[in-house]
Amino acid sequence: MSLGGRIRSAREERGLSVRSLAASAGVSPGFLSQLERGLADPSLETLRRIAVALSLPLFDLFREEVAVPAVVRGDARAHISSPGGRITYSRISAGSSRVEVLEGVVEPGGSSSDEPRSHPSDECVVVLVGRLDVEVDGTTTTLAEGDSCSFDSRLPHRYLNPGPDPARFIVSVTPPSY
Repeated sequence: MSLGGRIRSAREERGLSVRSLAASAGVSPGFLSQLERGLADPSLETLRRIAVALSLPLFDLFREEVAVPAVVRGDARAHISSPGGRITYSRISAGSSRVEVLEGVVEPGGSSSDEPRSHPSDECVVVLVGRLDVEVDGTTTTLAEGDSCSFDSRLPHRYLNPGPDPARFIVSVTPPSY
């Protein structure tokens, strides 16, 4: 099923009209209709707002039925990017997992969001390549290759790349975030 089909299915399961979901997510009904039909490409921020309005973890919008054991092939991962491509995430864990494991790449000067965000989870991040600033509740900690940190995601947080090269990291979130 396509991304738009999953959004439509989740909307219908909740008894929401296109207009009501669009209003809750801060998008136009026309855009949501086009998205559900596969005629529009949403930004990462728009997908976040739709997921929150549907009370779903973001990557549930990309969830496929999985076998046991759940294998995610490297070339078949779900990917999402921010507008302008300053950050890209690919889902490492299977869609049915109770822990969400993502690989992120942040371009120099990029961030995971314009403003810190919060959600009811716990996170652990490890830097694979480059440097990553982890801003949690107003405090910024710089991580280098091999460094990791964990924090309560209910605190406002975001990831930033202060370095001159792309930063690559793995983040685990449990339960999967909205």
